[in-house]
Amino acid sequence: MADPLALEQQLCFALYTASRALTGRYRPLLDDLGLTYPQYLVMLALLDRGPLTVKDLGQALQLDSGTLSPLLKRMESAGILRRTRGTADERSVLVELTDAGEALRRPIRELPRTVFRDLDTPLEDLIDLHSRLTKFLTKIS
Repeated sequence: MADPLALEQQLCFALYTASRALTGRYRPLLDDLGLTYPQYLVMLALLDRGPLTVKDLGQALQLDSGTLSPLLKRMESAGILRRTRGTADERSVLVELTDAGEALRRPIRELPRTVFRDLDTPLEDLIDLHSRLTKFLTKIS
């Protein structure tokens, strides 16, 4: 019988190492685009949902403002996005892609296909894994 305290038996460790390995597969491709993995997630949210407030973006990515603000500042300095204060409520900041950010739409769309192409895992298995992880996340959140 396997030792229940063994590191390899821990679900949390399996999820942690799988996450690190997967983001590691993205890293060289994102380097080519001048993006970090967290910046890639920001791009996905903005490409999918259009302009968002910082608050809504933080909720979508499950990031607090202390993490998100410096990330957005670097992306704005790189010319990928812009932040503008709301006209009705100056406390609200809208985040939207610039033309340079929009130009990344096509290469970003290809990233998942490129990452998973060499895994020799059927698409159905990946879809099933995503579904199971989403259900699991719902239960533990």
